[in-house]
Amino acid sequence: MIKTNQNSIRLCKILVKNMRFLLVILLFTSGGHAQDLDGLAVGKQKPNIIYILADDLGYGDLSCYGQKKFSTPNIDKLAKQGKVFTQHYSGSTVCAPSRSALMTGQHTGHTPIRGNKKVPLPAQSVTLAEVLKENGYATAAFGKWGMGKVGSEGDPLKQGFDHFYGYNNQSLAHNYYPYFLWEDDQKVILEGNTGRGTGEYAPDLIHRKALQFIDKNKDNPFFLYYPSIVPHAELFAPREYMEKYIGAFDPESPYKGVDDGPKYRKGPYGSQEFPHAAFVAMVNLLDDQVGEIMQKVEQLGLTDNTIIIFTSDNGPHKEGGADPDYFDSNGIYRGYKRDLYEGGIRVPMIASWPGVIEKDTKTDHISAFWDVLPTMADLLGVELNSDLDGISFLPTLLGKKKQPKHDYLYWEFHERGGRQALRSGKWKLIRYNVNKAGNYELYNIEEEPSETRNIIDDQPKKAKALIKQLNNSRTYSEEFQFK
Repeated sequence: MIKTNQNSIRLCKILVKNMRFLLVILLFTSGGHAQDLDGLAVGKQKPNIIYILADDLGYGDLSCYGQKKFSTPNIDKLAKQGKVFTQHYSGSTVCAPSRSALMTGQHTGHTPIRGNKKVPLPAQSVTLAEVLKENGYATAAFGKWGMGKVGSEGDPLKQGFDHFYGYNNQSLAHNYYPYFLWEDDQKVILEGNTGRGTGEYAPDLIHRKALQFIDKNKDNPFFLYYPSIVPHAELFAPREYMEKYIGAFDPESPYKGVDDGPKYRKGPYGSQEFPHAAFVAMVNLLDDQVGEIMQKVEQLGLTDNTIIIFTSDNGPHKEGGADPDYFDSNGIYRGYKRDLYEGGIRVPMIASWPGVIEKDTKTDHISAFWDVLPTMADLLGVELNSDLDGISFLPTLLGKKKQPKHDYLYWEFHERGGRQALRSGKWKLIRYNVNKAGNYELYNIEEEPSETRNIIDDQPKKAKALIKQLNNSRTYSEEFQFK
């Protein structure tokens, strides 16, 4: 294993370029589409950054990405005022490693957390939150953390966040009416959820805390990380949302684990007698929350100085009665959560920054979660003296033509026999059952994005080169080994 000295990354110098922030912005926008920067607040203050991360929301689960059975008007509005990414990839096909890739700027061949085992993010990792905090940002996370329990080295308070509220443990986040949540290092008991109670819907509590953070930090730059648990299983939405959709979808097959009793009663997964309605109700709730964040930013006069990014941690799930095939949640793409086909890892991403990012635009730039950290560092003129797999997509945000591109993207997954995938340009190599000989699949993503025709036998030279790259794309991990 290639080990990093415990303090080498933590102590590496993060060099801030000696120039005003406005000059950095002008440097990157020279010749680009973003115009009229003179009146923007970015010349006086660093931009606020709001990063909203849905949980198990598929590429096709937004109406601005083609969803036909329901709509997401607030997220669509965000897309209209910003840029839609059509080839953006999550960090992994499940939650913890996806978040680790986001925070560290490293893909799952290098990032410390490569699966959903309870492994904390190590102290030596340099995170997105730490970089922003060291450059004057107030930082907070609201929602699901999943990268280290309270008090461990992976605790969000030890990884650059000033404040945390929500689910520290990803297993607890399967429950929308939990017995407790964490606020920083304090356990907050939710009395209304005692026994089988449904008095306090956790996404509502978390959302209110996020809005309060924006209010509190309106006069200084802030980083709001909002890793929602919606629409992860269990399928459970408040009564007022459920009642909007019951009877709207047909067929409405009851989830096999549903309880006897009232239709809003909590079952083994919290699933309803109406799983289609429950799923849409949850996405409706998430869309409303995005709208309220946008409204809060506008009310405080922060719109022109706030970047809002919306995305999802992986593809759609099939648990707790969820039915992604009914909703075409993965769009035209094959696979779901836990797959390394496109449906498991290609996710929606929208970036809005009025006056800087050209409105109502799309890009087919190939990007991934591990690009977010270098992008934000690039935006601030910060040089990161550490090993990253990510490439800044700031030029794409600003409409510039000279955008560096990835030679390849890499993923690995440590369940179901082990899986690996690599994308290089139009080529996608996939390997399932890693410890068995062969088992490689090759697809031309540009010609056949649905990955139904394996052309490995037609492209022996290309396959050989990609297999070599795949095998060289990971470092040894004691915790995450292919067995």
